[in-house]
Amino acid sequence: MGTPVKVSLLGCGTVGGGVLRLLRENARYLESRVGAPLVVDKVLVRDADKPRVAECDRAWLTTDPEEIFRGESEVIVEVMGGEQPAFDLLHRALSERRGVVTANKLLLAKRGPALVDLAVANGVDLAFEASVGGGIPIVRTLREAFTSDWVERLVGIVNGTCNYVLTRMRREGKGFEEVLVDAQRLGYAEAEPSLDVDGHDASQKLVVLAMLAFGARVDAAAVPTSGIRAIDQTDHRFAERFGFTVKHLAVGRDHGERVELRVHPALVPSSSVLANVSGVLNAISVHGRALGPCLLSGRGAGDLPTAVSVVADLVDVARARREGAGGLSTRGVQLADRPLYPLAEVHSRFYLRFFVADRPGVLAVIAGALGEHGVSIEQMVQDGGGELAAPVDIVMITHRASWGGVMRALADVDARDFVTRPSKLLPIEDA
Repeated sequence: MGTPVKVSLLGCGTVGGGVLRLLRENARYLESRVGAPLVVDKVLVRDADKPRVAECDRAWLTTDPEEIFRGESEVIVEVMGGEQPAFDLLHRALSERRGVVTANKLLLAKRGPALVDLAVANGVDLAFEASVGGGIPIVRTLREAFTSDWVERLVGIVNGTCNYVLTRMRREGKGFEEVLVDAQRLGYAEAEPSLDVDGHDASQKLVVLAMLAFGARVDAAAVPTSGIRAIDQTDHRFAERFGFTVKHLAVGRDHGERVELRVHPALVPSSSVLANVSGVLNAISVHGRALGPCLLSGRGAGDLPTAVSVVADLVDVARARREGAGGLSTRGVQLADRPLYPLAEVHSRFYLRFFVADRPGVLAVIAGALGEHGVSIEQMVQDGGGELAAPVDIVMITHRASWGGVMRALADVDARDFVTRPSKLLPIEDA
């Protein structure tokens, strides 16, 4: 076998511990794949005294980044998270022509194009399979399997916390807060869950996917994003009544010069594969112009699923360096500035829920407002009532209409005195 490939880790938390475990348990197999042993040189941590997994030799630990760069590590594996100091450390590593493997979706969403450009300029690899979908090989699939095709559309369940909460709400008839507390107790949700349940985690992952699927360099902060806090048991009940299931989705579509990216809860047909992806599982459907639909599903988070993707990238980067072919994977990522397709111009069917006082003429006003903005009704049901002016829910499924037209119609309705609280809108995705 060849000269050992020295590796340094930035961070040694849950994922870092999983990486070290795989490197130890699969050492002989990984050596055969690389053609040389993978040897850990240094591990950068914030607190060297903190208890670590058994696989972490304390002799590797350092709190000084300079020790990483004074060493001979050929590949830097970043599993520390956050934008800084991760960006500066990886920028320096690529500038010094060291290979980089990262699982940092936030960093890639905000600064990924700059790192990709630097990697390409220096002929080194920047691998980031673990940044989206945990152990699902979606990055590799988009980068390699779709090289000969054109990705037209992708739709994904990319946040396990949202999927777990929505699954439990639907199956058990429980409210959002009750299920969220249980998810936190079980470790499926963070103590501060906003990143997940408000959609920001999924939005960051979508921006990373857009780089590979559409070659898009976009402003991550501009992606329309909403979470699942407003979903209640009544929405699940009505969705099922109409033949749908509520899921939290990341949606991307190529429109030529512009790219459509959005993250939100939506209704999907209950007969679809995505509707039946439950619990903490993730799934991403990619539609190629020639191939048609392709679905990948699996565990989207956790120490070992994510570590599997990190170590797979590490093997590829190390082997490429040993064979004198460094930078091949990064060179295939070609990015261009792509403006976002306006959400108001997106066309879809919609689930609309109105909260109104039950009195004569209300339905006519709602139908009139929808019609005035080009929205026609496909199905409708009223829930509640029985007494004059009692609060009721009116739920409608529309024919295809523009998002902007629907929003303007809802604004007109919500301005009326019979409305008890703001109306609710969920798009319907034919996933």
